Amino acid sequence: MKFVVCAAAIVATALGMLPSMATAAASPEAKALYRNAKDAAQAQYKEARAQCDALAGNPKDVCVAEAKAARVRAEADATAHYKNTLRAYTKARQDIAEADYAVDHSRCEALTGNDKDVCIKRAKSTRTAALADARADKKVIEARSNAREDKRIAEYKVAAEKCDALSGTPKEQCVSAAKTRFGY
Repeated sequence: MKFVVCAAAIVATALGMLPSMATAAASPEAKALYRNAKDAAQAQYKEARAQCDALAGNPKDVCVAEAKAARVRAEADATAHYKNTLRAYTKARQDIAEADYAVDHSRCEALTGNDKDVCIKRAKSTRTAALADARADKKVIEARSNAREDKRIAEYKVAAEKCDALSGTPKEQCVSAAKTRFGY
């Protein structure tokens, strides 16, 4: 559930929705939203960090790690939405996984013996799974994009071949229509 926003963006990328929004990322409004989101994340972090100062020991460490994780999550989401690329969304998911690992590891430090060892192994396992999921999702989306491009090229070749049966102006119009239809 921690990756809902980024996962939704990756699904949107897979469906081809993000390229149409790429021009929005370059707008001054988008840049302002990005800066505001980063500033808000920093302000929330400072506030949460100040609340952690009242604690001591491991609870303080956990509190600080949670504050940092919340900041990383907010900044990573803001950056991913601003850059609006598959690479940015993947990086955001990886950064969030690392921040969540830091929180889990801090919680494990309160334990002792085998419980601590098991907790740390579980935290590492969760991090490894989240990182692997981010990389796998990126590869799946890239594969879908490549397949979509291959299909478009093949369909254009079929349309161009159909135009070869014509001659003169009708052939030129047919080829022109095929190029327009398939983006050439």
